[in-house]
Amino acid sequence: MKIGILGSAEVGQALGEGFLKERYEVMLGTRHPKKEEVVQWKDAHPGALTGDFAQTAAFGEILVLACPGSAVGSLVSLAGANHFSGKVVIDATNPIAPGEPVDGVLKFFTTLEDSLLERTQRLLPKARLVKAFNSVGSTSMYKPDFPGGMPTMFICGNDADARKTVTDILTAFGWETEDLGVATAARAIEPLCLLWCIPGFLRNDWVHAYKVLKPASA
Repeated sequence: MKIGILGSAEVGQALGEGFLKERYEVMLGTRHPKKEEVVQWKDAHPGALTGDFAQTAAFGEILVLACPGSAVGSLVSLAGANHFSGKVVIDATNPIAPGEPVDGVLKFFTTLEDSLLERTQRLLPKARLVKAFNSVGSTSMYKPDFPGGMPTMFICGNDADARKTVTDILTAFGWETEDLGVATAARAIEPLCLLWCIPGFLRNDWVHAYKVLKPASA
């Protein structure tokens, strides 16, 4: 299956590498395919392709939004909304607002009544969006290795079959999945990014993940 990664920074590169290791065909999408870090990534991953956002969105049977949350609208415009129709779209974005954190806490440009996932779903009504990979750092996205065992990734989205597809991907990537249902749940999932970042800003601790603990009978 072909994966189009829309965003070429750390998150996009990490997920692209993970999909390549799982033997998917991967295209890394960027505004500037000739920029140095993209060329270097492609050279280090000879089986991968690179392209602009429109090429990448057309290429992928599954797409990944791996851009800054504030750039989603412009990315969709450049990629072409028609290229998202009917496709599973893994949304790894967070609605981080400009400005420095206060006591380690970032600001969001969304509210608890309207998540970025919901806004993006309205922008792409025919896409099958699933929020995932937004609550962990890029270095732990593929095959995370923690002493406490397999970490938990929280997902949500309006299409149950799309959530199952993403769950299967997460399982292959080394994650336990907590499926929280429809897109409204992103109002709770996206703020996990704020919580995840606090140890990083306060103690330079950027390698950790969430784990849901349940009774043995659950």
